[in-house]
Amino acid sequence: MAHLSRRAILAAPLLLPLAAQAQTQTPYPSRPVRVIVPYPAGGGTDTWGRLAVEGMQPELGGTVIIDNRGGGNGIIGTEAVAKAEPDGHQLLFTITSHIQVPVVMRRFTYDPIKDFAPIGRLSYTALAFCVGPKVPAEVTTLQQFVEWSKGKDLSLGNYAAGSHGHAFAVLLAREAKLKAVNIAYRGESPMLQDMLGGSIDGGFHSMAAAGAMVRDGKIRALAVAATRQRIASLPNVPTMLELGYSDYFGFTSFSGLFAPAKTPQPIVDKLAAAFKVAANKPTIQERLIGMDTVPAYLPPAEFKAEVERSLKQWTEIVEALDLRMDG
Repeated sequence: MAHLSRRAILAAPLLLPLAAQAQTQTPYPSRPVRVIVPYPAGGGTDTWGRLAVEGMQPELGGTVIIDNRGGGNGIIGTEAVAKAEPDGHQLLFTITSHIQVPVVMRRFTYDPIKDFAPIGRLSYTALAFCVGPKVPAEVTTLQQFVEWSKGKDLSLGNYAAGSHGHAFAVLLAREAKLKAVNIAYRGESPMLQDMLGGSIDGGFHSMAAAGAMVRDGKIRALAVAATRQRIASLPNVPTMLELGYSDYFGFTSFSGLFAPAKTPQPIVDKLAAAFKVAANKPTIQERLIGMDTVPAYLPPAEFKAEVERSLKQWTEIVEALDLRMDG
C-alpha cells in the first residue's frame, strides 16, 4: 500500500498538464454567449449590437443573445461584464459613453481600459439635435430655436448622464446662452417617447434611433454634432461647427464589442475573427449606412488605441468645461 501511494504521489504532477490541456480543449462557445447592451432596447446602441450579433452568430457556431441592462447611465451593465467570468460567454457591446460616463460622474467602478479586452469597433455615428411638438412647427433651424428659447425655461434630454448627448446639451445651453435643465434618461427610446409626448423641448439623438421619426416628420433635426460633415440623409441640416459653435462639438464616437479582461487569447482571437467577418459583411454595412451610421471596423489593438485616445481627449474636455455630474 505504501508502495502504491508513493507511485500515486509521483504520478500526480503528470496529471496536472493533462487536466489543463483538457480544459483548453473545451470547445468555445460551450453555452450561449450573452452580449450585454447597457441601455434599453430600441436605442442606437441596441440596434448596432443586434446587427453585430446577427453577423457573428454563424461564425461562432453557437447561440448569441442580446441582454439589455439599462440603468446607472450604462454603468450597471458595463460593471456586470467587468466582473464576469473571463471565459468569453459574457460580452459587452457599448458606445463612447463607456469612457465618458465615469469621467463626468466621477465614478470609476470599473476601469474602461484595464478591465476589458477590446474585440473590435463596428462604427461611429453623428448626433442630431432634435426638437419635438413642444417646439412650434415654424422653428426649423437651430438659429430659430435659439431665438424662440430666449427667456424660456427649457428642458433638454440626454440618453445618459455623462454621454455625448449630455455634454452637447450643456454646451449648447452655455454657448447659446440658454436657460436649460438637463434630464437624464436610461437610453434613447424613453427619451424619444418623452420628446414625442411634449415633455421635453429637445436633445441630441443618434439617427439610428431617431431617423425614422425625423423622416416621418414627427420630430425635427436642426443641427448635427459629433461630426465635421453633414449627415448623408440630412444634406440641408448644418453641423454645429458650421454654425459657429465650438470645436468640442466635433468629438467623435464609437460603437464596439468588448470581453472581460483576462479572457484567454484563443477565445479573444475567435471572437475578433467572427466580429471582423460581421463588421465587413456588405449587408450589415448597407444597413448601418441606411441608419446614418458610418461602418468603421477596427481590430482589437487599433480599437484599444482608439478607446485610449477617446478617454484622454474626453477627460481634457471635461476638465476644460467642468462638465461634472454627481450621482
